[in-house]
Parts: sequence; structure tokens; C-alpha cells
Amino acid sequence: MDFEGVWASAADIPGWLTEGQARMLWDAVSGLAPGATVVEIGSHQGRSTVILGHAARAVGARVVAIDAFVDGRLFGGRSTRDRFEENIAVAGLADVVELVVGYSTKLRPTWSRPVDLLYVDGKHDYWTYVDDLRWSAHLPPGGEILVHDCYSSIGVTAGTVHKVLLGSRFTYVDRSRSLARFVLRRPGFADRLRVVAQLPWFGWNVFVKVLLRLRLRRVAGWVGHHGPYDPF
Repeated sequence: MDFEGVWASAADIPGWLTEGQARMLWDAVSGLAPGATVVEIGSHQGRSTVILGHAARAVGARVVAIDAFVDGRLFGGRSTRDRFEENIAVAGLADVVELVVGYSTKLRPTWSRPVDLLYVDGKHDYWTYVDDLRWSAHLPPGGEILVHDCYSSIGVTAGTVHKVLLGSRFTYVDRSRSLARFVLRRPGFADRLRVVAQLPWFGWNVFVKVLLRLRLRRVAGWVGHHGPYDPF
């Protein structure tokens, strides 16, 4: 199945992944070798997992989906896990996607399997995100890390400034809206400047979020944001 066909089915699954971001995930997995392992941190109902899974099947790779399925209005708990498993089954990906239920921060210290591609879309606070980046220890040199909400969440952006802009392990490559792509490589000065260049867009996202919290949706429309959801 080609990307357009996969996206047509995945787009019906609730989630915050755009078509352009799905294409970025698809292309990243499509470049992997047979036998590769993709680790996804934060799967929700499986919108991104279906994209990753079909791309993985095409190249002979596998996907490990990690999610704690925390109870509550935002994450959904057991009901979200049920929907995730149903969506994976409907997509015919049960033989490609391995679900690991648990907190990524608790699973990481004992993880011993190699990882060829890392997709981070877990809890968006600074501490969890920075810990999730430590999964990159299992990547090969030059391996890719994709981070959702990288420039639309204060915690994730703060972690990116600390570990990417001011760090020495990750190089920023590009982004599709808030989905950013990094490689495991020491950054140069020009690489750091490209991170800085994304920060005004992050500032705009924060401003829009404030307007939405204040229920000033019409004002948000005046500055270019339409709809009730946060920019992602």
C-alpha cells in the first residue's frame, strides 16, 4: 500500500498528526534496512502507529509502540488502549506492531534492544521529554529522532533548547509544523542557528494557546489560527 492509501485510512483515527507529518514519518521508516526496529513513545489511538507500521512492513522492519495509557480525560486509559489495539488489528498490523504498555521513563533503564528510528510523542513536560531523548543511546551513529510537538509545547521546546541547541549529541534537520527531525550527530554552528530560527514560530504557538485558553478564538483567527485545537 502506498502512502496516500495508508493516510486515507489513518486519517480517520483520532489524533493530532497532520498529513505532512505522517509523510515525514513514512519517509523516515522507508529508508530503514530489513530487520530494523522503530520505537514509538506515545501511541494514543494509533494514528501515527498505523503510518509507521505500514511503512515498516514495506521494508521488513518492526514497530515497538510504547504507551502507559494513563487514565483521565486527556489520555483515556483502558478505553484508549482498546481503541489502539482495534485500530492496529483493522489495519492488519498485529504482526508488525508490538505494544509495550508502560511508562517510557521506567522502561528505558532496562531496555537492551537496538533501535534504528526513534519517534517521541510522549508526555510533554521537560523532564519526561529529556528522559525520552536518552532512548537515543540505542540508536546507531547518524540515527534519526523525530519529535512531535517540538515547537508547540513549552516543556518539549525547553528540552530541545537545552539538549539540541546547547547540547552536543543532536543535530536539527527539518520539521513539518511541530514535528521536528534530528540526527544523532554533533551539531555545528550553522545547525544551532537553524534551531534558533524556529523559535519565533514557537512563540507564535504559545501566543495562540493563550488566546484559546482565554476563549478568544476570533482573535486567534485574526493572527492566522483557525479551529478549537492547539497548533500542532
